[in-house]
Amino acid sequence: MRLSIIVPAYNEEKLLGPCLSSIREATKACGLTHYELIVCDNASTDATPRIAKAAGAKLTHEPIRRISLSRNAGAAAATGDWLLFIDADSRLTAAKLKETLAAIQAGHFVGGGSLIDFDSKTWWGAALTSLWRLLSLSLKWAAGSFVFCRADAFKDVGGFPPDMAAGEELGLTQALKRWGKDKGLGFVILAETPHVSSGRKFYLYSLSELFGILLEMAVSPRQSLRDTAIHKQLYDGRR
Repeated sequence: MRLSIIVPAYNEEKLLGPCLSSIREATKACGLTHYELIVCDNASTDATPRIAKAAGAKLTHEPIRRISLSRNAGAAAATGDWLLFIDADSRLTAAKLKETLAAIQAGHFVGGGSLIDFDSKTWWGAALTSLWRLLSLSLKWAAGSFVFCRADAFKDVGGFPPDMAAGEELGLTQALKRWGKDKGLGFVILAETPHVSSGRKFYLYSLSELFGILLEMAVSPRQSLRDTAIHKQLYDGRR
């Protein structure tokens, strides 16, 4: 089994280095030697590409700033049997990687996700995190900051929905579930340890901005997830 670890990155010079270091440390701790590390630079204007190269990652590029396209471009450059997508503002731990490898080696799953947490969060951020954990476990929804799947399944379902400005991980999750069901394979949310990302959005965006996005998604989920206004608000370069 060969694992491709894919990190989409747009203007992540502050956090990409620690993210890639955490991946190297986790793979070493787990004795994983057959893997590749891919960074997809999503039209960054800072030192993101240079940091990726310095870390020894395979560097690819996606000129259109959309997270789904960036993840798909990274996957297109992958050669592994399994794909693991993590965000550039997160850290991979040896415990999380070990749990992931165990799920892969069990042979029962087409893919999965993980419970998530943040290194810091506001009170309302903590409430939203708890709500997401409940939804993730009960509905088996993967968070975009940590998704893994078979490479052949990813290719067959067309990857992350390219037209989605947000929530693209949910589109992939549902497609993978359908693909796996026909083959007797499930979709798992790993719950032994959370995958931790930066809580910066809780501080860079106001409560009204984030709840405005959530309200729009609740009222018209299908249309809002393809709304370019939401895309601009979530990926406007605030770091």
